[in-house]
Amino acid sequence: MRKYIKLLIIIVMIAGLHSCSDDFITNSSTNKQAAGEPATEGAILSNLASVYQILLFDSYANNNYNSIVLTSDLRSDDIFKGGGDAGDQRQLYLLSLFTTTPQENISGLWSIYFSGIARANNAIDACENAVGFDTAEDQKRLEQYKAEAHFLRAFYTHWLWKFWGNIPYFETLLTEPPYMARQYSSDEIYAEIMEDLDFATGKNEDGTDRLPMSVTTNNLGRANKAAAIMLKARVVLYQKDSSKYAAVTSDLAEIINSGKYELFPDFADIWIDENEFNKESIFEANHLPEGKTWASGWQGYGTNLPAFISPNDLKGGSETGDFKGGWGFAPVRATTWEIYEVGDTRREGSINQWSPDSYVKRFQDTGFFLGKYAARVGYNPQGDTDLNYANNLRIFRYSETLLTYAEMIILHGQSPVNGITAQQCMDEVRERAFGEEASIPATSENIKLERRREFVGEGMRFWDIVRWGDTDILTENLVEYNSTRTWSDNKKLLPIPQSEIDRTAGTEFALEQNPGYN
Repeated sequence: MRKYIKLLIIIVMIAGLHSCSDDFITNSSTNKQAAGEPATEGAILSNLASVYQILLFDSYANNNYNSIVLTSDLRSDDIFKGGGDAGDQRQLYLLSLFTTTPQENISGLWSIYFSGIARANNAIDACENAVGFDTAEDQKRLEQYKAEAHFLRAFYTHWLWKFWGNIPYFETLLTEPPYMARQYSSDEIYAEIMEDLDFATGKNEDGTDRLPMSVTTNNLGRANKAAAIMLKARVVLYQKDSSKYAAVTSDLAEIINSGKYELFPDFADIWIDENEFNKESIFEANHLPEGKTWASGWQGYGTNLPAFISPNDLKGGSETGDFKGGWGFAPVRATTWEIYEVGDTRREGSINQWSPDSYVKRFQDTGFFLGKYAARVGYNPQGDTDLNYANNLRIFRYSETLLTYAEMIILHGQSPVNGITAQQCMDEVRERAFGEEASIPATSENIKLERRREFVGEGMRFWDIVRWGDTDILTENLVEYNSTRTWSDNKKLLPIPQSEIDRTAGTEFALEQNPGYN
């Protein structure tokens, strides 16, 4: 198994011995020195490791099945909720129907990502109070640690911003009661995210980058400049901030011209264990098959997503190859299977089609299941196995760089940089998909379709639909699949969890509910 970032994982294991409060803005107990006190490099690394650890918590977020790719895709036109029946993980069914309530919400993500912000603040505070960094090279290393923490804070904040918009935000250490912060508007949150990403993609005093464009060997899994650029692109496009389109286009071209990344030749093989951290991978959550328990969603290194999305009671033998059964959630819509052209390897590389007699059908069954993160034999050998699959979550891939660059040129009218055309970027993605030249015109319609084909099951489709303004396709009346829903613009944001409204009521930090949910 290709599992790297050895030093960081050891530190994470140490940090993981400490409990974490589920109060979304209490100070994380992973703090290794009092606020404002001198911090050694060991203390900084311990704090930084605890920030990375949040990446490993989303599939069982605070004991909730709130995988970020699943909760993102459930509101798209690619998958249904599935599972046992409508009431099985009812909060996810409501999410898929745009009927989430303040009481029935994906509150697990709220909890872990606010804890991620608190942990990032701890790490940044430790960097600000560092001791023992005496040489110029020491200082550059310190700036890298700080940039990693800023990137991770931006990453966690951007998910809260996408789902809830108008959220509490804080960059100071909340060390005294009531451990609360004021609610920012969505636009204010955008500005804070961009400030963190500007720092992460910035330069040292000598003109070198704070973060390397890519990382290798023992540093695989750590943040890099390409990941920060990709996050900035996602955030700017979702905000529709046209004032930054030219800069984003230039940044994407920097990744392309760097020569640090290229497409992995076999699309289906991207997702197997031995090809984690391959040459296409920009940033991954590094899961290990151990440590998670049913009793606590705040420890361990594995992921539950494979068990969650695999067909129920899948029969063994040659029919299944190395795939295993699971719980039958997130069946893929037949219409998604049909978007692929003949010969496109991304179809079977993204979606598993099972014969009716090879598994037990459950709610909203279609016969199709997500394949990229499907449960596989040997990926969860110990402990509470359904929680401890080793499938790494591929957060940013180079194919997204190419297709986003093409989108910037064609959909948003940006000028090509250094002669890189939208057509050649899309051609490169399609040639990998078909194993031979398969060029089609780089039109707006085709670029949108290529993004859908490329990223099925990766949590991107809904956000693309919303930012493109194509939300009419989300209203549907599919009685046979128990999916009747109506889109309205206020559904872009979820209601703030009622528990958080109640917690802050009567204080100067009282949270105001998002429009349409009072």
